[in-house]
Amino acid sequence: MRFTFKKLSIVFAAALLSSSMVMAQTPKEIRVDYAYYSPPSLVLKKFGWLEEDLKGDNVTVKWVLSQGSNRALEYLNSGSIDFGSTAGLAAVLSKANGNPIKGVYVFSQPEWTALVIGKDSPIKSVTELKGKKVAATKGTDPYLFLLRSLHDAGIKKTDVEIVALQHADGRAALEQGRVDAWAGLDPLMAASQVDAGSKLLYRNVNYNTYGFLNTTEKFANENPDQVKKVLAAYEKARKWILSHPDETAQIISEEAKISLPVAQLQLSRNNFKNPIPGDTQKKALKSAAPILTEEELVKKGTDVNVVIDSWIEPSYAKAVVK
Repeated sequence: MRFTFKKLSIVFAAALLSSSMVMAQTPKEIRVDYAYYSPPSLVLKKFGWLEEDLKGDNVTVKWVLSQGSNRALEYLNSGSIDFGSTAGLAAVLSKANGNPIKGVYVFSQPEWTALVIGKDSPIKSVTELKGKKVAATKGTDPYLFLLRSLHDAGIKKTDVEIVALQHADGRAALEQGRVDAWAGLDPLMAASQVDAGSKLLYRNVNYNTYGFLNTTEKFANENPDQVKKVLAAYEKARKWILSHPDETAQIISEEAKISLPVAQLQLSRNNFKNPIPGDTQKKALKSAAPILTEEELVKKGTDVNVVIDSWIEPSYAKAVVK
């Protein structure tokens, strides 16, 4: 009798464990960010394809606006969202500093950042930024783009006054003459060009790191099937964008509340053709990694290359990209 009771207890415990695992794999709600710098997220939000795909699992979708990589990474780290859109190097920096995330999908290869000056600015080169005020959003691709650009020009970070502002506020500060330059981000950068006549002081497409969709390690471990479903929806949006550029620009225009010419300019600076993260992205990020250690943005002794290898996870995208 004692043996039978013990055996039943084991079976019951196993059933409870199995049940809890099933519950963990089917969350009632998946929280996904949308960002004006991520056209696929705007397309998905517009058409509700992810909601349709998850309806059979009784899972709802909550959309959360991210105004920059720093915000998306904060939301991921705090557990406020399950999927966040960021620049690659910004995500690596966050991962190196303890944010438990995985880069599971490349939503675009953009040229979404450059150094921007006002339409009447006399500045002609990056070297002339010495002693000037430059607006940038810390922890984002534009901020890291600024640091790399200054480094290449032989200017120390301390040789300029970096004014920490969110992207929209940085644009306003530039156009109002409160800063001399701005590390811009599309679509705000495109809008400043088109609407205010701002000029791009320095461009380098290779210093723009890839646009990544990230999830938390916890969510990926507990809900692998749901990760694949989210990426499958992103794939549908990516393919739709490639065949509907005019309609995509219209969606960006409506969502970001920018003019159609601005949205078209932003869209023209994105490549949507290679969504699976892998060696190409690792190589690009590893070439950028020294700036993180040189500027002491990561803890001393951190091997950023190891961080990059552990952050990029291609298996989910490989399962859904055909």
